[in-house]
Amino acid sequence: MLEGRYLRVVPLTSAHYSDLFAAVCGPDDDPLWTYRPIAKPTSLANLWMHLAAVVDAPDDLTFAMVPTEGEGAGRAAGIASFMRVEPRTGQVEVAGVLLARTLQRTRAGTEAIHLLMRHAFEDLGYRRFEWKCDSLNEPSRRAARRLGFVYEGRFRNHMVTQGRNRDTDWFSVTDGEWPEVSAAHQAWLDPGNFDDDGQQLISLSSLIK
Repeated sequence: MLEGRYLRVVPLTSAHYSDLFAAVCGPDDDPLWTYRPIAKPTSLANLWMHLAAVVDAPDDLTFAMVPTEGEGAGRAAGIASFMRVEPRTGQVEVAGVLLARTLQRTRAGTEAIHLLMRHAFEDLGYRRFEWKCDSLNEPSRRAARRLGFVYEGRFRNHMVTQGRNRDTDWFSVTDGEWPEVSAAHQAWLDPGNFDDDGQQLISLSSLIK
């Protein structure tokens, strides 16, 4: 378990599936699934089968994002996985990031990725943290840059997603860059950076150099 001010990151289990179905499979949530391997599940059973396969993947570790503030406090509202885990070379990719609309563009959503990065760099001693996304997924591209990731290039015809060709954009943060990136994250996440309504006073993008 990774504990933050606004959110907990915990290993995903079947106990989270019902909360996740409510959070990311509603009638207005189709866009959340545009760039994922499958279309939006239409039933809890379909989501259950999808997530069970994710949890059982032998080389990946998938987490549930559980906010500790707001109306959804205590209920899973997103997932993300550690993939391409390479202890020998000290690198890992965060992948399959799926955040409910209520978690997007919030301090809890930002803290979720920060906690995963901090765990990789500071607890595991890794050298490289990767973020990859469909080249058409502009929200994911913006999120990577906002969080301090450096764009590295585009892998053309990298895979097929839901029957469509996908080019993949690569981003990363290295261990040498992490102290500065982490300081920016922590400054932005500080409670003093938010007004009484939880609105930011200083943007994270302005803190990332």
